[in-house]
Amino acid sequence: MGTLARPHGIKGEICIDWHADSPLLLDTPLWLQKGKDAPRRVKIAAVRSHKERPLLLLEGVADRTAAEALRGCKLFVRREDLPEPDDDEVYLEDLLDCDVVLPDGARIGRLDHFEYPAGLEMWVIMTDDDKEVLFPARPEFIAGFDLEIPAVVIDPPEGLLDIYLAESKAESKAESKPEDNTENS
Repeated sequence: MGTLARPHGIKGEICIDWHADSPLLLDTPLWLQKGKDAPRRVKIAAVRSHKERPLLLLEGVADRTAAEALRGCKLFVRREDLPEPDDDEVYLEDLLDCDVVLPDGARIGRLDHFEYPAGLEMWVIMTDDDKEVLFPARPEFIAGFDLEIPAVVIDPPEGLLDIYLAESKAESKAESKPEDNTENS
């Protein structure tokens, strides 16, 4: 649901880089994961909004030093505690490993993982030749999805894919071009 960012003040509050649509999910049971450790249940002592970001105070975190120790931890909600998505919605987790295709059906690759820099959700698409494509997952660029296939259809802004795939196309053309074996006389 989010990543614990920096401490706020001296009483143990910590800013959250919030990735969910609704801060109301902070009312559900929460789990905290540090690095590759197993997630552990945490209880919220208080939550408030500051500059359009949630500030969280967890039970047992009483000062800035304790909050700083949590920087970078991931905040999770169990799947069964989430509301069911609408018919035209899907949880991002369900799109992982889906084929990523263009509206004409051309396959770009598969959805490998997500990144959240500066409040902008980015999809990381891995092409068949292991190139990484960073795709801004904005509603206007997502044409649809079908979890039965499973695939997600993207309609990227003009030129975006060229940035990542132009090198692959150039390599393919060079490989398919016949060599000139004539000698100069």
